[in-house]
Amino acid sequence: MQTRRTILAAAGGATLAGLWPAAASAQAWPSKPVRFVVPFAPGGSSEIIARATAGELSRTLGQSVFVDNKPGASGNIAMAEVARADDQHTLILGHIGTLAVNPYMYDKLPYDANKDFKPISLLAKVPSLYVVNPNVPAKDLREFVALVRSKPGQMNYGSAGNGSAGHLAMEYLKMTAGIFITHIPYKGTGPQLTDLLAGRLDAASVGASAILQHIKAGKLRCIATGSTQRLAQLPDVPTVAEQGFPGFEMTQWYGMLAPATMAQANVDKLAAETQKAMKAQAALERLNQDAAQAIGGTPAQFAQFIAQEQKRWKQVVERARIKPE
Repeated sequence: MQTRRTILAAAGGATLAGLWPAAASAQAWPSKPVRFVVPFAPGGSSEIIARATAGELSRTLGQSVFVDNKPGASGNIAMAEVARADDQHTLILGHIGTLAVNPYMYDKLPYDANKDFKPISLLAKVPSLYVVNPNVPAKDLREFVALVRSKPGQMNYGSAGNGSAGHLAMEYLKMTAGIFITHIPYKGTGPQLTDLLAGRLDAASVGASAILQHIKAGKLRCIATGSTQRLAQLPDVPTVAEQGFPGFEMTQWYGMLAPATMAQANVDKLAAETQKAMKAQAALERLNQDAAQAIGGTPAQFAQFIAQEQKRWKQVVERARIKPE
């Protein structure tokens, strides 16, 4: 009898020992620094939101979360790379272009927006601001629309690239106002702003986070906001809706995704910590400073939001006939 008990005890111990490494591994995630890929060049709203999020997650996850800018092909290069990542420590910042526009703008993509990724959380929304360089003689949107109509084909606007949020925002305005203005795509918000500030571009629509400082410094003139209400940071600037286009709204949005191969336990942990991060005082202050609205939310809520945005922007892409370069 004693021998039997000894054997059972030994067997039980062996079973627990076998289970312990797996349990410890699950609890230990992340076990090394986490790479948070931003599919655009430095200098735009995407980087500001990514860094605010990464800073909080680095504190709560116990491992460094570092931002890695990988611009190119309207975000497709970075999205394809992360879709194939299986190291359990690579994430990507998804946004309106890569998730809701590219699937309809490109005949074929190197990634599947709905199958190759697991949504983690919708991080933030950023109002689109419509701006002109100070040399453009338009003080508000009404004057700008009239100016464009008086100079058909002579004015231009820049964007961070085909399918970028700024591209969509201006095309949406063009459709709504019935105007034509030439699109000049750049490889990221940073290069675009360089030419806009230098007066080589007439206009642009850029996320508030990236250009508030230039507006306040008088280097750019904001003629309208795409938000439903005026911004506290720009109380004297009316919305597009206020200036003759009721119901108009244009905001950029950014969320975190993981490759579809990421273990669900890791996704769940990351989602919980990301929700906390977007409520942290430091993150809220950083985002509010740049007129970005922290959102947060569950993976299921983010997945539903992506589906709604895909339905909305599919119509815009088709009507505006937006195509890649």
